[in-house]
Amino acid sequence: MAQSGSELRRTLGVGDAVVIGLGSMVGAGIFAALGPAARAAGSGLLLGLAVAAVVAYCNATSSARLAALYPASGGTYVYGRERLGAFWGYLAGWSFIVGKTASCAAMALTVGAYVWPEQAHAVAVGAVVALTAVNYGGMHKSARLTRVIVSVVLAVLAVLASVVVVCLGSDASDAGRLDVGVSGGAGGVLQAAGLLFFAFAGYARIATLGEEVRDPARTIPRAIPTALGVALVVYAAVAVAVLSVLGPEGLGRASAPLADAVRTAGVPGLVPVVRVGAAVAALGSLLALILGVSRTTLAMARDGHLPGALAEVHPRFQVPHRAELAVGAVVAALAATVDVRGAIGFSSFGVLAYYAVANASAWTLSSAPAARLVPVVGLVGCVTLAFALPALSVVVGAAVLGVGVAAYGVRGWWRTA
Repeated sequence: MAQSGSELRRTLGVGDAVVIGLGSMVGAGIFAALGPAARAAGSGLLLGLAVAAVVAYCNATSSARLAALYPASGGTYVYGRERLGAFWGYLAGWSFIVGKTASCAAMALTVGAYVWPEQAHAVAVGAVVALTAVNYGGMHKSARLTRVIVSVVLAVLAVLASVVVVCLGSDASDAGRLDVGVSGGAGGVLQAAGLLFFAFAGYARIATLGEEVRDPARTIPRAIPTALGVALVVYAAVAVAVLSVLGPEGLGRASAPLADAVRTAGVPGLVPVVRVGAAVAALGSLLALILGVSRTTLAMARDGHLPGALAEVHPRFQVPHRAELAVGAVVAALAATVDVRGAIGFSSFGVLAYYAVANASAWTLSSAPAARLVPVVGLVGCVTLAFALPALSVVVGAAVLGVGVAAYGVRGWWRTA
């Protein structure tokens, strides 16, 4: 018998959850974030990647503990509300929706840039429409498509890694380029970590789908670290390979780092493969992002922070169809108008604010010092990386969060007036 109302069906196992997390992480970030990160950190790029990984691990651990305890759609919106109070849950939800909507636009524009650069905005809008339609058809369809996308992306990255490894002994490569330094300074390393965090943040998609996961107390704590670990191995391998061929300066100048690395390594015939891989990877991230944003929208609508109509679940497909359509419409509008670089910086600020609330929530789970170490490191890391981002991203991000806070205050005043 089909469920109705605003309840979702638990259909996802560990494998499905890991695949959705990988689809969110192993995406356009690895194709786009290495260049800006290298410009910020110089020879400290790998150090920046390590810092981003540590913060991501803390966030993943905190998210897994909380998701097992509160297996409901909404992720940190729910955790913050239950552990810290209604305002902090709202702030997390607002940060997530705003930041990840910008991420969706960035992913869609990356698809357009690789598929048809001259018509990038039009292709981006088409991608949003197509993937919104897939998500509307139910979680099984989304999970199956994500499996295909992740398989293609991993295959492309494996080919690239193999090509670069073969060419390491050639004149195009130099192991000395892998020397870890801080030519960009400590601030540059932290800014690079903040930019690279953009590529790690997708593991929380598993937590935001908590209401659709079978046996969440067992599935979510296993799926989140597994997905993060696989993504970290992929990112580290690709970063080392590209850096060894292009060096920090060449990587910092590259607009398409992996394509440039293949060309420099002497295999220009693989450049089209890189372009296809980048487009497919961005589609995978976009698919999972729309899923996550729509579920947080559902949770906030249930609690009255967003229009109640967005909480309705389709009686046949068992998805929050109005939330998905609303998110798709907003993302399509942004994809038709915004710049991808600005979208990435703004997204990172919002997502780091979201995870700061997640770590603060996890801190309340236990009074034992050992149990609180990871949330503390994660919280400090999120705040530090957020304010290490480019100044424009910080100013715009803080302003948008301020608008959300003001709206919350006005709404509370109106209810009590």
